[in-house]
Amino acid sequence: MKKTADLLVTNIGQLLTMDPATGGRGDSQSDPMAGLGIIFDAAVAAADGRILWVGKEKELAGAVSKNEETRTVDACGCAVMPGLIDCHTHTVFAGSRAHEFARRISGASYEEILAAGGGILSTVKATREATQEVLVALALGRLDVFLAMGVTTVEIKSGYGLDTESELKMLGAVAEADRRHVIDLVPTFLGAHTLPLDYRARREDYVQLVIEEMIPRVAEQRLARFCDVFCEKGAFTPEETRRILEAGIAHGLKPKVHSEQMSRSGSIALAIELGAASVDHLEQATAEDAAALSESDTVAVLLPGATYFLGKKDFAPGRMLADAGCAVAISTDFNPGSCMSQNLPLMMNMACLYTGLYPREALLGVTRWAAQALGFDDMGALLAGKQADILILDTPDYRNLLYNFAVPHTQALIKKGKLVYRR
Repeated sequence: MKKTADLLVTNIGQLLTMDPATGGRGDSQSDPMAGLGIIFDAAVAAADGRILWVGKEKELAGAVSKNEETRTVDACGCAVMPGLIDCHTHTVFAGSRAHEFARRISGASYEEILAAGGGILSTVKATREATQEVLVALALGRLDVFLAMGVTTVEIKSGYGLDTESELKMLGAVAEADRRHVIDLVPTFLGAHTLPLDYRARREDYVQLVIEEMIPRVAEQRLARFCDVFCEKGAFTPEETRRILEAGIAHGLKPKVHSEQMSRSGSIALAIELGAASVDHLEQATAEDAAALSESDTVAVLLPGATYFLGKKDFAPGRMLADAGCAVAISTDFNPGSCMSQNLPLMMNMACLYTGLYPREALLGVTRWAAQALGFDDMGALLAGKQADILILDTPDYRNLLYNFAVPHTQALIKKGKLVYRR
C-alpha cells in the first residue's frame, strides 16, 4: 500500500540526494558528480517531517499517494539539495569588534588591540554584561541570516563567558533560541576557549574550574551535546586538552577540538584517540595527520573564512585531506573576531579556491560530512527516512551555488517538512 505524503516538491531539474552509494571519501576527480547522487527531472515526497520517497517525477504517482491536505511546492525547474549544515559557529555573543577590524587594517597588531582592552576579552566583557534575553534576541536575528543562506542546522559554541554562570547563560540562550527558531541548533560547551584575564597567572585553577564545576553543571542541565577545547599556543596545551575532554566524556559530552590552527600541537592524534566528532581549522595539519584521520570517524572541518578574514595565507590543506580519504566538512566559524559572516556558500567557494577542494567535495562538506561532524545520521542527505530539510535553489544548475559567489541562492527552504522560508 502506498504511503500518503503531506509534502511534495515537484518540477526539480537537478536533485542532489547525497546518496553515499554514489560515492564517498577519496573519490577520484574523474567523476565530478561522485557522491552527489543526482537525479534529473525529479520529485521528493515527505510525511511527518521525514522523506518518504525520491526519484524521477514521472514515477511519483506510482510511489506515493496524496490527499487534500498534501502541500505541493513547485521547484520551477531549479536544483534542489539538502538544507545546509553549519557545523562550527560562535553565534551567541554580545558587542561588536568592527572598530578593531579598522584598527587592524590600519596596522595595529593583535597585541596592541588586546592591550587596549580589545580582542576576545572585549567580547567576553560584553557577553558577561548582556542578559540571556539580549543574547537570545541577537542570536535570533543572526539565525535569520543563516536561513536566507539556505542553512537549516547550526552548531553554536559557548566560550565568551569564561566563568560558570556566564557559560551557562550562553548555553541557556542557545537552548531558548532553539525553541524559538526554525533552524535546528546544536550546543557545544567551549569553556576552554581562552584563559580569562583574572586567571592568566593561575591557569591550573581555571582548568580545574572547567573540569570540576563547569562541565558537571552543563551536563546536569543538559545544555550541550559536545565539549570543545581550543588547543593552541597561548590557549590550552594538549595535556590540558586531554584532561578537559576526558572530563566531558565522563559527563556524556562528545569531544571536539579547535586543532592545528596557528601552531602545531599534535592535537589531531589526541582527538582521534578520544573519538572526537571533529577537528576544526587544521591550517597546520600534515600528511601524517591526514592519514590518521582517514582511518577514523573524526571529521576534518575547514574554516577558510577565518584564514581569509585574518589576512593569512596558510589555508588548511583541503586537497591533501580529501585525497587521503578524510571526511572533510566546511563551516563559517561565524564569530565577532575572525569571521563575521554567516555566508556558508561563500565559505564553499573559498574552500575550492584556497584549500583545493573540488565543487562536489564542497557540497558534501556542508551536507553529509557536516552532519557527521555533529553526530547526525538522519541529516545531510535526501533519502527515504532522513529528515526533510530541503533547500530549493534559485538556479537550474547547482554549481551556481559556488560559482555565483557571495549572494544568496535560496529560492525556498523546507525544515522538517514545513516551508519555512521563501524569497
